[in-house]
Amino acid sequence: MSRYRGPKLKITRRLGALPGLTTKKSNKINRPGKDGNANADTGKKLTEYGVRLEEKQKLKFNYGLREGQLYRYVKEARRRQGVTGLILLQLLEMRLDTLCFTLGFAKTIAQARQLVNHGHIMVNKKVVNIPSFQCRLNDVISVKDKTNSKTLVENNIKLNQVKDIPAHLKFDTDKLEATVLDYCDRDDVSVQLDELLVIEYYSRR
Repeated sequence: MSRYRGPKLKITRRLGALPGLTTKKSNKINRPGKDGNANADTGKKLTEYGVRLEEKQKLKFNYGLREGQLYRYVKEARRRQGVTGLILLQLLEMRLDTLCFTLGFAKTIAQARQLVNHGHIMVNKKVVNIPSFQCRLNDVISVKDKTNSKTLVENNIKLNQVKDIPAHLKFDTDKLEATVLDYCDRDDVSVQLDELLVIEYYSRR
C-alpha cells in the first residue's frame, strides 16, 4: 500500500487532531460517511477491535507511515528492553522528518519529508535525504549551507512559530542547528493517543 494522498480533513474528522498530518480544521463535526452521526443517535460504541484500529491509524497517518513500516517499528520496540509503547513513540520521534517537524522546519511531517528528500537537511555535517533516517543521541541536525535552503527553513520557522522546543532537543536559532540530547518523554509527543492499544492491536494479528 502506497503512502496516503487522499483528503486529510476526512481523516482528522474520524480520528481527531493529527498535527503531523495537517494543521487545518474542518468546519464539519460529524464523522465522515453516510452514517457519520449514527453512533451519537443510537448510543452504539466502537468494538474493542475498532478502538484499537483507530489508535493504530492515528500513528500511521500522523507520521505518514505505510502499514509495513509501522509494523516493523512495533517489532523493533518489542525487541528492546523497556516500556514497549514508549519505545515505539521514541523510535518514531527520532526519525529525521519528525525531528525537522518538531523543530518547526516544516508545517507538517509530510512537508518535513519533502525538505529531507530535496537535500536541505544535514546530520553531523553530512546531507541526509532519507526521511526515515533514525537519529541518535548527540547527533547534530542542521540546514544545508546554501542560501535557498536557509531561506526556506527560516521562512517556515517564522510561519510555524513553535513556542517550546522539547527538552530533549537543543536548538540554536542563529545557526539553524539542533542537537539531540536525549530520547523524548511521553508528554513531548504531540498526537493524542493510547499507544498501548497500538501494541495490543499488533499482538492480536
